[in-house]
Amino acid sequence: MFSKKTVINIVSFFALLAVLLTACGPAATAVPAATEIPAASAKIDFNTVKSASDAGGLDALIAAAKAEGELNVITLPKDWCNYGELIDTFSKKYGIKVNSLNPDGGSADEIQAIKDNIDNKGPQAPDVLDIGPAFGPLAKGENLLAPYKVTSWDSIKGTNDPDGYYFVDYSGVMVLEVNTDIVKEVPTTYKDLLDPKYKGQVALAGDPRASNQAAQSVYAAALANSGSLDNIQPGLDFFKQLNSAGNLLPLIANSGPIGKGETPITFQWSWNAYANKDTFKGNPNIEVVFPKDVNWGGYYYQAISAYAPHPAAARLWEEFLYSDEGQLGWIKGYCAPARLADMTARNVVPAELAAKLPDAALLTASIVPSGDQLSAARKLIKEQWDTVVGLDIK
Repeated sequence: MFSKKTVINIVSFFALLAVLLTACGPAATAVPAATEIPAASAKIDFNTVKSASDAGGLDALIAAAKAEGELNVITLPKDWCNYGELIDTFSKKYGIKVNSLNPDGGSADEIQAIKDNIDNKGPQAPDVLDIGPAFGPLAKGENLLAPYKVTSWDSIKGTNDPDGYYFVDYSGVMVLEVNTDIVKEVPTTYKDLLDPKYKGQVALAGDPRASNQAAQSVYAAALANSGSLDNIQPGLDFFKQLNSAGNLLPLIANSGPIGKGETPITFQWSWNAYANKDTFKGNPNIEVVFPKDVNWGGYYYQAISAYAPHPAAARLWEEFLYSDEGQLGWIKGYCAPARLADMTARNVVPAELAAKLPDAALLTASIVPSGDQLSAARKLIKEQWDTVVGLDIK
């Protein structure tokens, strides 16, 4: 179950989790109030701006973003990492309308949306992305991303692209979210889920062919079944067994089906499970289980579309997310942000927010694959899900 740990423990996680960590940098610069667009900045092509200084400073960036007046985000459910509050705060702070596209989609949908709207500057073209780690290098390789480094860049810990094409935003661990109003014998391992008593009760939180969260659930299952970071075939075989036993449901387990009891057991990122537990307030009762046979960690990337219809607003959104205010907003949604160590060192993380993060010792020991390993796993899952597992998740 969820442990309340001290801030010091949380920092130790970020110091030890090798895949996600780099050296700690300087303190963040606060985002100042807006001013009128300077004449020089009015001539800038913001799609080419690589830092706030390129825009003439944060004041100029804010003014240009406010002049654009809108921002298109994609696949950001309101209860995912507290994005609902973050979007509302950004919109109110800068007077910018935020259009939320396909909130229940996956990382592959985000990439496809850029491709589908390269020549379209309308409301269906995303400005910014929040994607699984396999999709950052993929999108960069297809020239779909624009490089940008926020003013707090040096304090972002993680496997960031050195030029700023993508950068870590937050992390957590994979859990089982269990509706105990329906499930009386709570599973404690992946292998437990093969038991006939869980027939028609197990679900993924997305389509593994398109969703990072769902694909990583398959990857984690591989390690729970004698696989390795370079051999995920046992994960596909495990889900084949789940499907053959009738235990795996064809439904995407978002908050709706979970709340209705349609998907009693869900593979879930820790932040989503705890957010659901808060939202449901005991109706239904949710237990968050950290599986004993695999301790799987994960993170996501932020990125800006190279074809953003609102390029200044896109860059201001990133400045907001990586300011102290934005990072604290992610913590409120149970997500461990990439600037946590820097913020903790400066004593700007309230104890009540630090207590929302998972057990630091558990996170420290979690298995986190490299970007290359994730890319290879994603490719195999996409190619073999239909033939091996044979269940359309939708």
